[in-house]
Amino acid sequence: MPDLNYVFCPRSVAVVGASNKEGSVGRSLIENLKAFGGPVYPVNPKDDTVAGLPAYSSLSAIGQPLDLVVIAIPAAAVPSVLAEGGELGVKGAVVISAGFKETGRADLEDELKEICRRYDIALIGPNCLGIINPALSLNASFAAASPAAGRVAFVSQSGAICTAVIDSAKELGLGFSKFMSVGNKAATDELDILSYLAADKDTDIIAVYAEQIGRPEELMAQARALSAAGKPVIVLKSGRSSAGASASASHTGALAGNDAAYEALFRQAGIIRADKTEDLFDYARIFSCNRPAPAKRVAIITNAGGPGVIAIDALEKEGLQPAKLSAASEAALSAALPPAANVHNPIDVLGDARADRYFAALETALSDEGVDAAILILTPQSTTEIKATAEAAINAKNKYGKPLAAVFMGEELVRDASREMNAGGLAAYSFPEDAIRSLSVLNSFHESLSAPAWQAMPRFEDVDREAVAAIFASAKAKGQTAFPEASALAVLRAYRLPVLASKIAHSAEEAAGLAEEIGGKIVMKIVSPDILHKSDAGGIMLGVKPEEASLKYEELVSRVAANRPEAKIEGVLMVEMIEDAGTEMILGSVKDPGLGNLIMVGLGGIFVELFQDVAFGLNPLSRSDIERMLSSLKAKKLLDGARGRAKADYDALLDAIGRLAQLLRDFPEISELDINPLLVLEEGKGAKALDARILLS
Repeated sequence: MPDLNYVFCPRSVAVVGASNKEGSVGRSLIENLKAFGGPVYPVNPKDDTVAGLPAYSSLSAIGQPLDLVVIAIPAAAVPSVLAEGGELGVKGAVVISAGFKETGRADLEDELKEICRRYDIALIGPNCLGIINPALSLNASFAAASPAAGRVAFVSQSGAICTAVIDSAKELGLGFSKFMSVGNKAATDELDILSYLAADKDTDIIAVYAEQIGRPEELMAQARALSAAGKPVIVLKSGRSSAGASASASHTGALAGNDAAYEALFRQAGIIRADKTEDLFDYARIFSCNRPAPAKRVAIITNAGGPGVIAIDALEKEGLQPAKLSAASEAALSAALPPAANVHNPIDVLGDARADRYFAALETALSDEGVDAAILILTPQSTTEIKATAEAAINAKNKYGKPLAAVFMGEELVRDASREMNAGGLAAYSFPEDAIRSLSVLNSFHESLSAPAWQAMPRFEDVDREAVAAIFASAKAKGQTAFPEASALAVLRAYRLPVLASKIAHSAEEAAGLAEEIGGKIVMKIVSPDILHKSDAGGIMLGVKPEEASLKYEELVSRVAANRPEAKIEGVLMVEMIEDAGTEMILGSVKDPGLGNLIMVGLGGIFVELFQDVAFGLNPLSRSDIERMLSSLKAKKLLDGARGRAKADYDALLDAIGRLAQLLRDFPEISELDINPLLVLEEGKGAKALDARILLS
């Protein structure tokens, strides 16, 4: 992989497309680079100087070693300039220019990729705002301002988002180690950048705005490694809704992914998902101001009862809990606070509280061993010492080191104090819910640090991969992409998924013989490549006795022929009828175009559409991923034996999901698969797939 240090830590920079025209991108680039400590070379064949710096007619004319080339010229001319840089030994490039894949010129973008491969160039862009390394005063972008130095790396697929983040970061006290707009990601994507930032000693937190993400397995592995090393990765992913996904595609030329797949990817990778832009800032601040630490048991300190109650409600919603103060702490609070104050959690210091009263409450709460973290809430009143209270809060946080968030409610009266706290390493918020949601994210990240290392489900060695390959090869030769139940069950059987005994009858006489052979009551299902949903065509009969099989065969075929005269009928599937009680579940999969197989599990049978109680995971899965999916279901209570029901065979369900995941890994041509219902029997009795269908891409 090319070395991104040449981009973010260059010794020299050339700007091709540098300009004297006020308001142009080429002029902004040069003005922003003037603060850089190394040599900056404007390249402009028409002018002798640009913004007071000597200009050169080409990269070759510079005659000095070059680490980084920033290119802002028409797209058609970019490949030749990049190749010229490669010949001169340039190892880093930022292409600001637009007019590539996003406008239909994928061919030009492919040229850039090939040049980078040939000369081992690390490339950011094209179609991007540029990059910034505040610690080196390196601003190789056309942003209107430079952010402060800090420990957050920001990666964005949108240049406009970058400029907004720079503007907001000043107010919020956020500083950056690396700041970049990646644009079309021709040769460097989020995975490459995460790999670079993993080794970057200046980066503690990584915040990402993404519209489309690729290489999911490698990305998940890298994100897990970052999290295990204590570097949280926070992602704001646009395109949740169908309308948003469409807008995303038109903006970047990227295919929009299924949001359920992204949700699964982030969860399994240990990535923190920001639902809103505001969340991205909130989470970055809480990590900037606090090391990863427990924040489960929270003390609330407030000068108003209402916000205190709101905070308690928010704790429950976000999975945190009010800390129980020790008797000694409550006694200390009673001694330090007025008689009317509440010394239980939430601690109410009363509306006339000055800074010393807040500090006394903070000292008591943060020194209590039963308190992991605290929220300080201030509503401005006539006696409130806003600035002094902010300083007291900063001092208390520095003294005790536990996670602390401040909520100074209001606007103008508290603005300066909030700025001071953010700048002083204390995350300040406007509302209790935002602060508590951020503390919850901090706590979850800390808990994840002690989780076992991720391991994919072990492979099953008892499967017959060759049998499935033969079934699919035969189907492809006939142009068949849809596999109704009979064929689908054969695929499942090859992977030792729990299927019922079944055989296809091609005549009434054969149906009678097979019914006797299977024994007991039979379910009869029409076999037709043109009918995937048999019940809609009247193609199912339940509870057929062996002596009825011949007559029922004729009746079933006639009924389907009348309902679907265009369908080719190949026979009737004779399936053993299981009458044991169990929980009807569904297993399924759909292939996301960018992320791979999304596996679904949930309440099945007729309840799938009715309750939509389903959970998703992205292949490959670990056992803990599967258990997390199942735990998120309301149907988990049924599996556990609610209201006197027998406990379901949980291990059989886990085994079925694992085998399905392996089938999908072995045969990536499977675009859709449903097993519905999968009847999970009581503990020790296994499970049975009652119906299935498969579609190939």
